[in-house]
Amino acid sequence: MVIDKIENYRLYSKLTKRLAKGFEFITETDLTTIESGKHQIDNDDIFAIVQEYDTKEEKDCVLEGHHKYIDIQYVIQGVELMGFAPLTNQVVVEENLEKDYTFYNGETSMIRVEEGMFTLFFPEDLHRPCVKAGQISKVKKVVVKVKI
Repeated sequence: MVIDKIENYRLYSKLTKRLAKGFEFITETDLTTIESGKHQIDNDDIFAIVQEYDTKEEKDCVLEGHHKYIDIQYVIQGVELMGFAPLTNQVVVEENLEKDYTFYNGETSMIRVEEGMFTLFFPEDLHRPCVKAGQISKVKKVVVKVKI
């Protein structure tokens, strides 16, 4: 798991060509005007999902993990807390391998992610996004899915 400011993206884009392409989308796209929904970058190998939502209570947010993709979660506007926990022996609540998600029960450590910051979640990193940071916030975020 990584958390950083977008101006430091080059430190991580060197890890794989696909990550580099994902960061290129974030840094070269006008994300303030981009429409919500799915945006193709490189077929199913790299794509972006732009979301706009109000943050919620922690109890209303799911702990999730992915098997086939790395998440780059970049906050365009707003602020949220994201829960994080390394994958160990958490209890599986629901799994859909075709759609590449597994939901878990488990505790997380909360991290504050503000406008201009991103997180990288690898398959061994469980995360609980969309949690309110004190008060409800309107968030616009892009999640770039990067196939491993």
